[in-house]
Amino acid sequence: VGLLAGYLGGIVDFLLMRLAEAMLSIPQLFLALIALRVFSDPSQFPDFTFMGRRFSSTMIVIVFVIGLTSWMRVSRIVRSVVLSVREQEYVTAAHSIGASSWRIIFRHVLPNCTAPIIVSATLGVAAAILLEAYLGFLGLGVRAPTPTWGNIMGEANSYLDSWFYWFFPALFIMLTVMGINFLGDGLRDAFDPRSLK
Repeated sequence: VGLLAGYLGGIVDFLLMRLAEAMLSIPQLFLALIALRVFSDPSQFPDFTFMGRRFSSTMIVIVFVIGLTSWMRVSRIVRSVVLSVREQEYVTAAHSIGASSWRIIFRHVLPNCTAPIIVSATLGVAAAILLEAYLGFLGLGVRAPTPTWGNIMGEANSYLDSWFYWFFPALFIMLTVMGINFLGDGLRDAFDPRSLK
């Protein structure tokens, strides 16, 4: 969305960015709480089986809400990078030799936008993990018997004297989020065409 909005500009840019801003105005946690309240009744919304694996309706709702509310930030970052990349001389040269818009977008513009895309995508994955942990801690996450770190921390709330019940899930959430952020930094350094020598 951000790639098309930034490159094409004009009315396409205006419409896509207004859509992104409208979606950004919806609080992610609030939408997740409402959706889980409406769609998590196991009698009305049974578990879903796909390729031999069962998924609860709460898991599907969480994935849907995270996907629905996570693309806008990446889109805005990509748009801002594309706006600067499309003014570069190599894009103008590609236009002058008759390259199609799609070729310019995917061959010249997108590879020079990978660094911010990777960083914002990894931050989005970390935010999704934290959102699931919040919901699990509140008791609204994935239904038992599927274990999640948020569910484990929510159940550990009953055992405040036993610190190790909540400490290890919290530690693993922290280490996973930090690891994903470090992975994003490493991928940015590896795939950024400007850093290749």
